[in-house]
Amino acid sequence: MTYNIDICGLKRDLPICKLNENLAIGAFVIFGDVELTVHCAAELLKRAPEFDYLIAPEAKAIPLVYEMSRQSGIKYFLARKHSKAYMSGVFEVKVQSITTAGEQTLVIDTADAEAIRGKRIVIIDDVISTGESLRAVEELVKKAGGNIVAKMAILAEGDANKRDDITVLAPLPLFTADGQPLV
Repeated sequence: MTYNIDICGLKRDLPICKLNENLAIGAFVIFGDVELTVHCAAELLKRAPEFDYLIAPEAKAIPLVYEMSRQSGIKYFLARKHSKAYMSGVFEVKVQSITTAGEQTLVIDTADAEAIRGKRIVIIDDVISTGESLRAVEELVKKAGGNIVAKMAILAEGDANKRDDITVLAPLPLFTADGQPLV
């Protein structure tokens, strides 16, 4: 089972993956799809307000935020899933994502937080579903003193399609376990 999606003129067939007895999702993975990544980065940048930095949660959004940084020439930061030895200190927030089992922690380095303070920040993700990863990154940026000027994603899934505070390129429905789009 697949779902055909059109993202600003670029089409892809997404495999439908069952999450549980009642719910399935369209698996959207940009890893390795350079054409899709470059296209979506350009489309999001067309819609972005003026900004000083980009930030994205680790890991699936990394190619996208990197490409947006490359195309715009503006630096990006990552909200990491774990503190690393090279970090001089961390800000952290707990998050529960629809595609990850169990609670996660997102962290940013104190040096990154200092750079973000007072700056215009655009939060980037590949897919917004429950909004929990987005909420966690928002909280990190606010703790660091950054000014969020936009929240952007390639796709909004399920109820996230109803949010007017996120700029997205296309909607992605949730599916029944047998692959039918939920309305």
